[in-house]
Amino acid sequence: MTIFLRKFFNKKVIYCVLVVIFLSICVYDATEIFAKDSLRLYASSYALTDGSTGRVLAGKNESSAMANASTTKILTCIITLENCNLDEMVVISEEAASQPKVRLGMGEGEKYPLRDMLYGLMLESYNDCAVAIAEHVAGSTEGFANMMNQKAIEIGCENTFFITPNGLDQEKGNQFHHTTATDLCKIMAYCVWESPLKDMFLEITQTKEYCGTANNNTYTFVNRNALLGQIDGLLSGKTGYTAKAGYCYVAAYEKEGEKYCVALLACGWPNNKTWKWQDTRALLDYARSNFDIKKVTVEEMKEQIIVDGYIYPPQFALLNQKDMVQVIAEEHEYTVLLGQNEKVRKELLLYSNTILPIEKGQIMGQCNIYIEDTLLDTIMLVSEDVSKAWELKDVIKVILSRFLTFSS
Repeated sequence: MTIFLRKFFNKKVIYCVLVVIFLSICVYDATEIFAKDSLRLYASSYALTDGSTGRVLAGKNESSAMANASTTKILTCIITLENCNLDEMVVISEEAASQPKVRLGMGEGEKYPLRDMLYGLMLESYNDCAVAIAEHVAGSTEGFANMMNQKAIEIGCENTFFITPNGLDQEKGNQFHHTTATDLCKIMAYCVWESPLKDMFLEITQTKEYCGTANNNTYTFVNRNALLGQIDGLLSGKTGYTAKAGYCYVAAYEKEGEKYCVALLACGWPNNKTWKWQDTRALLDYARSNFDIKKVTVEEMKEQIIVDGYIYPPQFALLNQKDMVQVIAEEHEYTVLLGQNEKVRKELLLYSNTILPIEKGQIMGQCNIYIEDTLLDTIMLVSEDVSKAWELKDVIKVILSRFLTFSS
């Protein structure tokens, strides 16, 4: 009987332990899933970034290569603005005229003002306007794609490869037309806050309705950015959709010094058209609730470093000279976007290959300023002292001194 009870209780204990382990794993997994996407958005990939620094404030698969549909057109627009006069006339090619919907419906050989083409591109997202613009700017869509990819690199994109000016899905070799949510935010931030033609970009994308006339036809373009005017502070935005990309959206926001970019990729397919608006609102609400503009002061820094100086090669160790040099970095003040528990930190880097002589004001190192892992600024460390290397007469004195010491 005792043996039976012992076996029974052993089995019961083992069973209980297994149940506890199983439940712990389930709870852990659920916690991990929730932690990775605590906002519970619809988009398969999204990024919320600080418009000033590019720092990712919230994201999911934000570095994953994804098809991005007509959000591509923000780059098409800014490249055109930076390279052309809006009064130029665009001749429509057979290729441009044959583009699929959504399109203006232009005929081969017709001429349209470039200005009208850009409004059609950004307000109605016309695919034929995109191709006509690309051919006008670069001579071909292939040439324009090269310009787009070069510009993306200059902006700081890390995983973007564009093949078409309108964002229609296409493959080239082992590549496909794609970007990432983070890169798309970088492109939008450039268009709105950094480009020399940012004002014209905003003028176009903030227009609610535009009317034009060409080839005896009058046309009206209506802005399809539903959040424009609904969210106070929303500066610009661009929608997109293809069967591969799903619904996409990119937007820029600025209010009371706070700047944000939002990018949503694969945010549902047909019958889920409003999800992108809901996700955008959720991300901006999250940003406004969790981040604030703060003034941060990085105090003056003083450090002492040892430098080497010699008149002969360093192999002659007896003739090497070392000196202590003081370096300084001035006080800096920053206005930055910070979360509740976030701080600005500094990291000193003193140059190790510096040798005498040292002039006053000479750069001796640098101090990198970070918000979390994002580089905010680099402050140069300069010498306060003047330190000369030995001259020949100094070397002779040392040699004589050591010779006399040795002789005695």
